[in-house]
Amino acid sequence: MRRKILGPKPHPEPRPGITSAKVLKPELIDNPDAREVYDWVRQIPQIVDGIRCNCGCADLEGYYSLLTCYEEKGMAQHCQICQGQGRLAYRLHQQGWTLNGIRNAIDVKYGD
Repeated sequence: MRRKILGPKPHPEPRPGITSAKVLKPELIDNPDAREVYDWVRQIPQIVDGIRCNCGCADLEGYYSLLTCYEEKGMAQHCQICQGQGRLAYRLHQQGWTLNGIRNAIDVKYGD
C-alpha cells in the first residue's frame, strides 16, 4: 500500500479579470487597525488572489484565496495571519517582487 504524503495546499491561480470590488469598504471595517491593509489589498487584488491563506480559512466553504479573507464577512479584520500575509504581499509587490517570489516569502514566514 502506497501512502500519499500531504503537503501544504498549493497556491491558487489568480482568476482572470479579478478586481477588488468585493473587498470591504473602509466604512464597513470594524477594526480601525485593519483599514490600512484592506486599502493595500484593494490595490493588488490580482496578487492577493494568487496566494493561499495559512490561517486555516482555506478549508472554509466558498474560500478561494487570501483575497476571500478580505471580502464579504471580512474575516481578515480580526485575523493577524490574514493581515500579515496581506501586508507582506503588498510590501513585496511594491518592491517589484513577482507573484511566485511573494508566494515563496509567505510560505517561509507563514507556512506550516
